[in-house]
Amino acid sequence: MDDLKQKYLDAIAGAADEAALETLRVQAVGKKGEISLKMRELGKMTPEERQVMGPALNALKDQINDALALKKAALGDAALNERLKTEWLDITLPSRPRRQGSIHPVSQVTEEVTAIFADMGFAVAEGPQVEDDWHNFDALNIPPEHPARQEHDTFYMHRAAGDNRPPHVLRTHTSPVQIRAMQDQGAPIRVIAPGRVYRCDYDQTHTPMFHQIEGLAIDRDISMANLKWVLEEFFTAFFGTSVKTRFRASHFPFTEPSAEVDIQCSWQDGTVKVGEGNDWLEVLGSGMVHPNVLRSAGVDPDEWQGFAFGIGIDRLAMLKYGIPDLRAFFDSDLRWLRHYGFAALDMPTLHGGLSR
Repeated sequence: MDDLKQKYLDAIAGAADEAALETLRVQAVGKKGEISLKMRELGKMTPEERQVMGPALNALKDQINDALALKKAALGDAALNERLKTEWLDITLPSRPRRQGSIHPVSQVTEEVTAIFADMGFAVAEGPQVEDDWHNFDALNIPPEHPARQEHDTFYMHRAAGDNRPPHVLRTHTSPVQIRAMQDQGAPIRVIAPGRVYRCDYDQTHTPMFHQIEGLAIDRDISMANLKWVLEEFFTAFFGTSVKTRFRASHFPFTEPSAEVDIQCSWQDGTVKVGEGNDWLEVLGSGMVHPNVLRSAGVDPDEWQGFAFGIGIDRLAMLKYGIPDLRAFFDSDLRWLRHYGFAALDMPTLHGGLSR
């Protein structure tokens, strides 16, 4: 056994690669290897001989296996070292330049608007995008015959045959959030509700999905004068220049009185400049919250009153940053996003500025 041991230890030490090492393993401790065959001979020996030869053969087998494992590890390390000599990387070199991601104008403007209204004491409220019929229409005093409730204007969710429950819709405005906010918090309340909304419309200035921000303020002594001040302060902060507003009487089911709001502007070479000139541009709808809406939300209209308004975030982005076509917002064109997008750390603040 000493000769056998020395034979395989020398052969293992001289193995040049893992293939040669595997051949030696099979020859020594494989099923038909020399050491394995000797262990089979134990059955032919006397008990006294087995007591001597058995431990010796097991020790020999363990020594050969250990030598094989050590040699295999050494060959692996040698191969790795050889590979590292040919495949190396200088980690002191600067990395390859990579294009940085950019913030979508809608996300940027949403943050800008939120920062401005937060400075005026408005909290942010949220609600579901798939809304039930009551929150989206009935609670907002929109009658069954109103055009907004027709399928040519609203996306209705599918109902199985025989399911007579009131339909669910993709919300057509963020106004349902004001109902949910008043139900949860009661009055007084001052919130804005930014989010996605959906309508069946598609052209240069309309898309089936777009973004709105709803504003709501309820207290005991709120009037249209407060609404005008809030909007003028917002537009002045958002556009970075003094902006005058003009209120025109209108009609919305959820406000009474209601008003369309125009902002002062001028048109030069096909572009609009806000805050100067003698022209006016319609930007939002607003008014005093209808008593029926307050009742639906569990607020007593004899004790509380307030205003609400809705602004299109996409339209604001188009006005401020000179974006001509609303459809481009949703084309996923990286060239467009690199041109109109914002740096990831360019977060808007009132003290640091709200634009580039």
